[in-house]
Amino acid sequence: MMNEQVIDHIATPDAGLQAYVLGMFQTHTGYARADLVPDADFESDLGIDSVTLATTLAELYKALGLPSRQNPQQTSTIALVLAHIGQCLEQDGKTLALPQRPCVPEHAADALTTAVIAAYSRHTGYKPGDLAPDAELESDLGIDSVTQAAVLSELPKLLGIAAVTFPTGLTSIAQVIAHLRPLVHLDMLEPAAPAMAVPSATEEKKWSEFIDNLGHADASALSVAAEPAADDARTMRDFVNIPHRDLFHKAREFNTFYQRKQQEQLYWYGMPLESRCSNRAVIYDEVSGKRREFLMFASNNYLGLANHPEVIEAIVKGVREYGATNTGCRLIGGTNVLHMELERRLAKLKGRQACIVYPSGYSANLGCISALAGQNDLIFTDALNHMSIQDGCKLAGAARKIYPHDLDGLENILQKYADHDGGKLIVTDGVFSMHGDVVDLPRLVALAKQYGARVLIDDAHSTGVLGRTGSGTTEHFGMKGAVDLEVGTMSKTLAGVGGFVCGDEEVVDYLRFYSHSYVFAATIPAAVAAGLIAAIDVMEREPQRISKLWRNVHHLRGHLLEAGFDLEHSASAIIPVVVGDDRKTLEFGRAARARGLYCQTVVFPGVAVGDARLRISVSCEHTADDLDEAAQILVDAAKEVGVEVRG
Repeated sequence: MMNEQVIDHIATPDAGLQAYVLGMFQTHTGYARADLVPDADFESDLGIDSVTLATTLAELYKALGLPSRQNPQQTSTIALVLAHIGQCLEQDGKTLALPQRPCVPEHAADALTTAVIAAYSRHTGYKPGDLAPDAELESDLGIDSVTQAAVLSELPKLLGIAAVTFPTGLTSIAQVIAHLRPLVHLDMLEPAAPAMAVPSATEEKKWSEFIDNLGHADASALSVAAEPAADDARTMRDFVNIPHRDLFHKAREFNTFYQRKQQEQLYWYGMPLESRCSNRAVIYDEVSGKRREFLMFASNNYLGLANHPEVIEAIVKGVREYGATNTGCRLIGGTNVLHMELERRLAKLKGRQACIVYPSGYSANLGCISALAGQNDLIFTDALNHMSIQDGCKLAGAARKIYPHDLDGLENILQKYADHDGGKLIVTDGVFSMHGDVVDLPRLVALAKQYGARVLIDDAHSTGVLGRTGSGTTEHFGMKGAVDLEVGTMSKTLAGVGGFVCGDEEVVDYLRFYSHSYVFAATIPAAVAAGLIAAIDVMEREPQRISKLWRNVHHLRGHLLEAGFDLEHSASAIIPVVVGDDRKTLEFGRAARARGLYCQTVVFPGVAVGDARLRISVSCEHTADDLDEAAQILVDAAKEVGVEVRG
């Protein structure tokens, strides 16, 4: 083959070039070494797009001391990249001197260690040599609970063993290996090639003792690929990934589970409203097959602006004047004067130079984080951050460091990576959406300054709730302008749809051209922008709405604390009623719904397994009678299902 001859020709005088180039492509694509076939086409075989290719080649040129030049048209395979670099070296009269790349000490790894690390490599994009067995899954490797569940569900089949129940609390690959070792016959596995460090006998003994102490009968333990019993104890986490040749097998398995939950009246998500969503709402109860009125405590309409006459009239007028939608993205025919006015008003509300509006709050996080952070950067993200933040971190391709939900944990990880050469971004919710607590922004900003990191704060549940004027978390702490980027959504307090990012003008201008979820997506309709502007007008003109919201929050919290409910550290309009066990939480929600209270029952993936809760959202539209009735319903429902409560 021509390409093989090219590689052979180059490899003769420069034996390390091929390995170096392959290593560079591994770093930028996440592929394992064996998957980077020299003849494979970048686009059709490997899915490597032009942007990734250009980035990789630019770094190669710099590392090899070659002048920056336009990428050739025919660089469609690694073999051709090697040929091209060889030609560049020849033209420049250079002798190849490969830069030193960090290498992993080679130890004899047994087959179990190799198999487990290979599974983590496939699911995370890490090179096997970068997956140190004793590294912390979250803080060092950025492996979240969803990815961990996917790996653990695959391992029994890969290892040829029966279903395994993994205890909760496994925080490293070494712990997973120690748990599996007594269950696996090593002589049945393929011999291992030397590649990565193996946990020492002392280390494995430590992990084995740790795992034994966890216990295996814990109801919150993760059962993988187990047959459902009569009282099916599985949770939604068990369907993240079920290895099977049919891609839809997992969907069928989940459907059986889902239908059973529906029959038990435990899952009743997505019931349709047939009225405006205010302190009360008419909902078609799909479980009973009847239309009924509920006390509404599942809405994020914190200031009641979704039903305000001025907001509604602005939307109606906007439709008449500008039509149903803009039929295009902002850069090409989709910008309306109202979009520009909305951005100006949001920037003013937040006290920032500029603002960019996205189609949704989710796309704001995806687009902003992935545009600013790249392969050489680090993102430090709170373990309880919203999924849009976590997905934005994954999409960015930067190394993700998940810190536990406390700033001591963040400081420890920042210290660990203090000397990192790339950029650093700390991302946090202002108000944590399933917990209701508020980030300690003064300390977080101080840590960011100390370690040279930028800060992005997501104010989805802070805008309109925190601060005297409802500006959000920074106003709440008297720190307006003190963080680098403020993200928000307009589907909650502001009573519309869309998301936004506020910050320095030069950063916002960069996002307009490099944030894919802005550049390549249609924007919100002009009429929606009109309604949002009107909502900001009302919020600024009627601060009593925020005052009333907080009176209601304190009223209901007082009742629930008196009854003995666990409300964690909530300090916002979101009040969690923590139960823990999935089954009991679902039964608690069912009992509350039967009594006429509509609130959210939150299980995995909204929260971790074992941390289930009811989530109560308070509005300024709730009356004192609504709040009293809701508290009594929760007490009565708790007694019915055995949740500990007073009163």
